[in-house]
Amino acid sequence: MTAQNHQHVRPWRVIDRRKSRKIRVGAVEVGGDAPITVQSMTNTVTSDANATINQIRALEEAGADIVRVSCPDEESTAAFKIIAKAAKAPLVADIHFHYKRGIEAAKAGAACLRINPGNIGSAARVREVVQAARDYGCSMRIGVNAGSLERELLERYGEPCPEAMVESALNHAKILQDHDFHEFKISVKASDPFLTVAAYQQLAEAIDCPLHLGVTEAGPLRAGTIKSAIGMGSMLWAGIGDTIRVSLAADPVEEIKVGFDILKSLGLRHRGVNIIACPSCARQGFNVIKTVEALEERLAHIATPMSLSIIGCVVNGPGEALYTDIGFTGGGKGSGMVYRAGKPDHKMDNEGMIEHIVELVEARAAEIAAADPQPLRAAE
Repeated sequence: MTAQNHQHVRPWRVIDRRKSRKIRVGAVEVGGDAPITVQSMTNTVTSDANATINQIRALEEAGADIVRVSCPDEESTAAFKIIAKAAKAPLVADIHFHYKRGIEAAKAGAACLRINPGNIGSAARVREVVQAARDYGCSMRIGVNAGSLERELLERYGEPCPEAMVESALNHAKILQDHDFHEFKISVKASDPFLTVAAYQQLAEAIDCPLHLGVTEAGPLRAGTIKSAIGMGSMLWAGIGDTIRVSLAADPVEEIKVGFDILKSLGLRHRGVNIIACPSCARQGFNVIKTVEALEERLAHIATPMSLSIIGCVVNGPGEALYTDIGFTGGGKGSGMVYRAGKPDHKMDNEGMIEHIVELVEARAAEIAAADPQPLRAAE
């Protein structure tokens, strides 16, 4: 257990999650009481199986629970069979319009099909895709985007709006329900976080399936992270959301990092080292900013959930260290105090502090992992 987990539950920190039914994406549960999962999507050419596999491995290393792969053509679904065998995380095949790609992806090992059943043609074609999903154990995601709403809805509502997006989602859901297929989740994404949140709020009241959250096309790394944190964070805080994808114009690995950081900030999942650090001021006893940058890089390999406080002076340092596994508080004369499990343990010279803290964190992570062989699930 980490120092944070020893604290009693505070009612103002509890998020009451929306009750949704549970589905499976491969071996991963989504919805119900399952942990909120973090997803990303490859941006390699799918027909290049080796490049796609290498990117999936990088995403898995970062902690991805589920990975989505686009299948725009027959060459992609042919490569998907090789890719699916190599992947550890379950794969979602991203299908648009071409119903045959959905059938091919299901046969090739997809754990889920991202598809809008209303966009793939006749009722007979929908029936074929649904049957393939049944035969090969695939779930589905209905993905509604503000930028690609049906023409009829746009004409009736005049513009993308929450009501139009929810109506689209429910129309697609009804098609699956009419085929007695209920292993699906839904997303209603927009690049505008206000529109996104409003649509999800309405959808959460209208249906009990799991919801896949995202602010689509959020933008570059910094701006997109902020937009996603505001949009998804407000929904997660309200208990809405069962799986998330942060959509960034950046390395997909960054999407996984940001996704976990959002969940970590809300206490919904804990993966890796949560560094609590002051912004620094004239009181700092060491260079806080450079120290934190170095520690963030040096500790990126640790998946075990734990907490570390790095505070420049004794004003807030001891108080923050009280609630962290390991802490360092700046003092005077080129040294500071190291805290373990919230208590002062020993002094350490600033010169060797980074290396020393890395050693302490790695040792503590090993202790936690030995005590709990599944720390990532236990801490959620």
